[in-house]
Amino acid sequence: MGRSCFISFKTEDALYKEAIQKMNLDIVDKSLNEAIDSDNEDYILRKIREDYLADSTVTIHLIGSKSAENLGEEEQRYIKRELQASLYHGESNTRNGILGVVLPSMYERIYLGPRKCNDCGSEINILNISDETTIKEFHRNYFIPSHTKCHYTEDDRYCVLVSWHDFIANPSVCVEQAFLKRDHEISDKIKVRPE
Repeated sequence: MGRSCFISFKTEDALYKEAIQKMNLDIVDKSLNEAIDSDNEDYILRKIREDYLADSTVTIHLIGSKSAENLGEEEQRYIKRELQASLYHGESNTRNGILGVVLPSMYERIYLGPRKCNDCGSEINILNISDETTIKEFHRNYFIPSHTKCHYTEDDRYCVLVSWHDFIANPSVCVEQAFLKRDHEISDKIKVRPE
């Protein structure tokens, strides 16, 4: 079954957005290009949901070289609001699944390679998902705090992360994985506006 997707991206990554639009996916092609004139954060999130995200169930968040939290609030205001609105679960709307797609320019910064877990001996892939690589709205809901196991599994994360190459090989499977997180018990631990 096809899922309706919204793409959250930085202007520098527009070519990847265009490539996704050519795939066999149902894309909601609306972008938040202007600030919503209000100081009420709940109103802003509701307006983004109503005017930009209402028809979507999954937000594809492109993670490129300009997606880092540490670039500053002003630089990231649109993608932060898009993810906040995607995570927002309120009256007459449901939250979106979040699919983070790591673009090739970020592979070396995010994928740090396999290592053995010191506690259980399992081989795990080390990832740099932090303020250095993406906005808090993504990484806080990927590595959800108060985790008690020795390492994270897919059941411990709300956001789904895939490489660009894995995404283009099977986009529908990746989108469906993010969609299914909406009803997963981990969705109770989402933080819409992480500090």
